[in-house]
Amino acid sequence: MDTNRRDFLKKASLLSSAAITLPALNTEAFAAAPNFNMWGYAAPKIDTVRIAIIGLGMRGPGAVDRLSYIEGTEIVALCDRHADRVEKAQKILANKGLKAAKSYSGDEGWVQLLKEEEIDLVYICTPWEFHAPMCIAAMKAGAHAACEVPIGLTVKECWEVVKTSEQTKKHCMMLENCCYDFFEMLTLNMVRQGLFGELVHAEGAYIHDLLDLNFSKQGYDKMWRLRENIKMNGNLYPTHGIGPIAQCMNINSGDRMTHLVAMQTADFQMGDKARELAAEDSFFQEFVGKKYRGNMDTTLIKTEKGKTLMVQHDVTSPRPYSRIHLLSGTKGFAQKYPKQGIAFGHSFLEEDELKSLKEKYTPELVKFIGEQAKQVGGHGGMDFMMDWRLIDCLRNGLPIEQPVYEGASWSAIVPLSCESVAKNSKTVNIPDFTKGAWKTNQPHDLSLKDGGNTGIRPKVTKNSNNQLNVE
Repeated sequence: MDTNRRDFLKKASLLSSAAITLPALNTEAFAAAPNFNMWGYAAPKIDTVRIAIIGLGMRGPGAVDRLSYIEGTEIVALCDRHADRVEKAQKILANKGLKAAKSYSGDEGWVQLLKEEEIDLVYICTPWEFHAPMCIAAMKAGAHAACEVPIGLTVKECWEVVKTSEQTKKHCMMLENCCYDFFEMLTLNMVRQGLFGELVHAEGAYIHDLLDLNFSKQGYDKMWRLRENIKMNGNLYPTHGIGPIAQCMNINSGDRMTHLVAMQTADFQMGDKARELAAEDSFFQEFVGKKYRGNMDTTLIKTEKGKTLMVQHDVTSPRPYSRIHLLSGTKGFAQKYPKQGIAFGHSFLEEDELKSLKEKYTPELVKFIGEQAKQVGGHGGMDFMMDWRLIDCLRNGLPIEQPVYEGASWSAIVPLSCESVAKNSKTVNIPDFTKGAWKTNQPHDLSLKDGGNTGIRPKVTKNSNNQLNVE
């Protein structure tokens, strides 16, 4: 982006004259401050959720498409730094016969959008460094925020997002879609039903060969993700791995993460890739000689109750995709990669036994909307289930399933792992973003009870033209 980060943050703080002004804040001040607990908070229900989508590059257009299928939503504004991307997103609405949204573009388009539009939900799909400022600005403008991962890049940013959510009583949900994948939801329900006994250890990861994409001119705008791999040296993308296993281990609702240790390999590929490309294209010359983050980062985490989690990150090695998703309890075991398996002893269950377990323990959400979600798509359907459930909660006045403390604690692994790596893998403490409320917070309810409200729950089907419609 043409403006630097400092200017960007100033713009966020000057969003509107009615905005809440954040004081100069530090971690200690936040930790001591009283708070309104957003865990389990049910915001007033919204009949029609008016949505603004900011960021229409690699993730935003998919959000426009998915959200347009959900009854009781209206996409009222679209924004991207590039005007042509906004126009392309408008075509998605037009092709569905939906009303055009208000268009915003340019470096300050999102600021103008929040000043001018009446919005219930701001859906943020921008580069990482803008996530926290945009979440804070959206909530101060009176809207709930839903943000792609991570929700912040520094511990201070995570605290600021938490405090703003508590002050405004607006939800800030990090869009951790992997929590809504099918096997992850199955095993979460099995954990809640006690099938694995007490979980004592879990593992997650983001192992995804993005080497070519990170160096692609047609990939991330202005090569922003490659630049993040130069600026930060740690686990840059922990939330896909930590999110589902943290929920299984009741982190923030019965236990909490207390400290971590991160160890990382040197870089064995990114520097070489930059030199290889620069030899044929001068565009890449600026990336030669940079110190890139290492191939594999392994972060070990301890909890208050003496349990452990391991989270790995590798986006450069030529390996099969994996998020691991491993759960180890006193009575059973489960893992998703490289092959789904559940065991209650030395051997994995046979396929027919696994099928029987799936039929019995598939959560209500998956039974209700899972097949329709697969039709809409978004990483096999988990994106749509996540979006659908968020809108369902907002429309029916229900607590959301990923309150702000989840996004903050999972995202904080980014800067804390960098700190540990920089200190030769020294132990680093993890803040308690719930400020002690984890002791009484209750795990999220996996049922679809409507709490006595409207219970409006749209399905997605195909019409005679083989097009998806909302019933």
